[in-house]
Amino acid sequence: MVAMPKRRDLEPPAAPQPPASPLYAGRLRVYPRKVSGLWRTVKWGVLAVCLALYYLVAWLRWDRGPNAPDQAFLIDMAGRRAYFLDLEIWPQEVYYITGLLILAAVGLFLATSLFGRVWCGYTCPQTVWTDIFMLVERWIEGDRNIRIRRDKGPTTATKIGLKLAKHGVWLLIAFATGGAWVWYFNDAPTVTRQFFAGEAGTGVYFFVGLFTATTYMLAGWAREQVCTYMCPWPRFQAAMLDEQSIIVTYEAWRGEPRGKHKAGDSWEGRGDCVACNQCVAVCPTGIDIRDGQQLECIGCGLCVDACNAVMAKVGRPANLIAFDTLANQKAAAAGAPRHFTVIRPRTIIYASVLAVVSLVMLAAFLMRATVEVTVLRDRAPLFVTLSDGGVRNNYTLKILNKTRDTPRYVLSVEGIGDLQAAAEGADDLVLATRPDSVATYRVHLTAPGTRLSAESTDVTFVLRDPATGATLRHRSVFIGPRLQPGERR
Repeated sequence: MVAMPKRRDLEPPAAPQPPASPLYAGRLRVYPRKVSGLWRTVKWGVLAVCLALYYLVAWLRWDRGPNAPDQAFLIDMAGRRAYFLDLEIWPQEVYYITGLLILAAVGLFLATSLFGRVWCGYTCPQTVWTDIFMLVERWIEGDRNIRIRRDKGPTTATKIGLKLAKHGVWLLIAFATGGAWVWYFNDAPTVTRQFFAGEAGTGVYFFVGLFTATTYMLAGWAREQVCTYMCPWPRFQAAMLDEQSIIVTYEAWRGEPRGKHKAGDSWEGRGDCVACNQCVAVCPTGIDIRDGQQLECIGCGLCVDACNAVMAKVGRPANLIAFDTLANQKAAAAGAPRHFTVIRPRTIIYASVLAVVSLVMLAAFLMRATVEVTVLRDRAPLFVTLSDGGVRNNYTLKILNKTRDTPRYVLSVEGIGDLQAAAEGADDLVLATRPDSVATYRVHLTAPGTRLSAESTDVTFVLRDPATGATLRHRSVFIGPRLQPGERR
């Protein structure tokens, strides 16, 4: 008998499997090229405004009266206050900060739904400082091609010198960044003098060093990796976008098929894209916008300037790469007119939330009390029975004075007949206050035992300012002995 071949001998050999992709890929360094144009000019203008605000606002003065800091914007951690022009925020008013953060977040959602990643491309601190660092890099080491050739070449004295000069300037910029940050938490002129005189606190030197190091690392070394891997915004900003959001787009219907073009050649049967890759060369994150919308795109529009310059050279219409909506791109490809719709469900929702939060914040500010009173009753002991049958309760009364005035209040208590009140440190129950502080008094209430008809009786502390007639009220309770069944007082 002839042996039959095994089944596996009849099967064709398995196709070779491609090598598995590595779980980690090293960074491909990005060398952005210098570019000029409309959007680059806009970016320089926004950058100048952002830097001016950052470095100058801390030096603005605002007169708040005697014994008050005169820095217009100050977060005084030691004094537990935050000052924003005429608004003074106390620790218990942190909801104002919460409201401002909510407004900022919803405002960013609305801006993104309308104009894409305009924040990332123009006003994000990472973008602003990275632009400055790249500008210094071009000034010292040269433009894209020069830097690439030098980095691939051998190590020379010139190369080392240029690198050291670049990093030295980067460190100076990073130091200026960290130094400016502490201005907003201390009086700017004072802390600057103390810093260079060696008289500043340990915390000041620590945070200046911390922000110097982080600015140097993030803007100088990490750069686009911050936007791609560290920042969470690219991951969920897509939820804010739709087909009517203005983003950086490539008109594939017009640009394809792409290819090299020589002067005098016909444009028939080919697209306007000449495959020059200038859009990639100027991109700060190193992506190709012709591949469509991508997570790494920060919406800066520098590729628009680069492409328009090339289109002008080859005699083709501008805006092959442009700020536009996906809906307009579809319409243009079909020969239909373009149209931008501002009022959409998501923009209505964001604008409505923004308006509601703004109104709530405004109402809270207009109804904000400048003087508040709180009363805390002692719990140990709950009460004291006196030898004459009277009952005493002890309280801690606090007057929070948010003004720079020194009002004086006359204390009275309502709710129990023949009630006697006494306040330690106050004559004739006149309670003095201090400006921008909390005045604390120990108050003793004594009630005749025969006046107490229940174990717990509501009482109201009334503070009246004789000068203005302003009245403050706070409810509390007066505790007496437990009544026995059938007992009457």
